[in-house]
Parts: sequence; structure tokens; C-alpha cells
Amino acid sequence: MPQEEEYFKEALIGKRVPVLTLDNQWHKLFTQTGENDEIHDLEEKLNDVLKRQGKVNTEIKTLSAYKKTVMKDIVNIMELPDSAAKEKKMTENKRIIEETNQKLEEYGDEQMEFPKQIDEANFNLMLATMRVCYAQIQQNVSDIDEINQWISDFRVKLKKKVYIKQQKEIWNDEMYSYMHDIFGPDVIEVFDMKYNPKNVLNKETDVIGSTSTDADKDTNAQT
Repeated sequence: MPQEEEYFKEALIGKRVPVLTLDNQWHKLFTQTGENDEIHDLEEKLNDVLKRQGKVNTEIKTLSAYKKTVMKDIVNIMELPDSAAKEKKMTENKRIIEETNQKLEEYGDEQMEFPKQIDEANFNLMLATMRVCYAQIQQNVSDIDEINQWISDFRVKLKKKVYIKQQKEIWNDEMYSYMHDIFGPDVIEVFDMKYNPKNVLNKETDVIGSTSTDADKDTNAQT
């Protein structure tokens, strides 16, 4: 038996665990862990005991009610004059009472065993639940550690990529500014079609350059 299960058993000693299959929160657990054959089998065993308990309780109520009816019939028959029919009916009712009492006794004995059977089935289901959840938690921890490592590695790569991107933007702005100063706005317009400068180094220069270019275009248009 796994060592974890011994810990689980010790943790459950003296605890009042609710009947799991009647607990909505327990059912929610397995929307996260998924289907499990062991859990399913133990769940069915517990439900079978609960169903049998419900059936026995119903039978006891039905037989008890039937017994009362027969007893009333016996009292009524006792007031009738003696006759063969009366004797026959009394004999039949006594037989029914004896059989009913026998069934009630059997059901009563079975009824006394249900708490123990339910506790045992519920305990086994709780152990399996703890084992499955513990395994899922361990797997989740492993997955979280792996994802955290991936995020950490990605951040390093992202920082490098951002740095390279920024450097290239700076280099482009420097080259564009240099070419703009040397060749002037008219010649550089051809280059503008392929490159839209960010002017990372000097936004004001970009604004001035754009204004100058727009002014030159307006002048040419008026001419």
C-alpha cells in the first residue's frame, strides 16, 4: 500500500466525512480530474448500499402498515360469532402476522448493518478520492513548474528580441536622418515609400521633418 494512503487513513480517523455521492462539491471535483474507473466502481458500490437501504426502509414502512391493517382485521373478527369461517380467517391472519414479523425482523437486522456498510464504502471512496486528487495536484504542480520555466525562458528571449528590435529602429532612424540631411526631402521621398521612420532618437526632428516635407509638397502643388 502506498505510503500516502497510510497518511490519508490517519487523516480520516475520527473525521465525520459526509456521504460523498450525496455531496455536490465531491461531484465537482471530478469535473477537474476527469473520469476514473476506480472512483466510478467505488461510487457504484456506495450507491448500491444507499439504494438498498432506501428499499429496505420502504419495505419496513409498507409491512408495518400492512401489519396494522391485519391486526385491526383480527380484532374485528374476534367480535364475530364462532364459526369455521371465523377460525379459518383467524388462522390465515395469524400466518400473515408471523410471516410479516419474520420479514420485519430480517429487514431490521439488515437495517442495522447499513450504517457500517455505508461508512466502509464511503471511507474507501474517500481514500480513492484523496489518492486521485493528490496525484492530480502533484501533476498540476509539475505542469506549473514547467510552465513557469517556459515563461522565464520566454521572457529572456523576449527581452533579447525587444532589445534587437529597438536597436534596429535606432539604426534605421540614424541612417534615415543621415540620408535625409545629405540628399534632402525631395530625393528621400522615394525612400519614404519603403520605410516609415519611427525617429526613436528624436521625435521632434521627425515632426519638423514631416512638416517640412508637407510644406514642400504644398508649394509644389501650388506651382
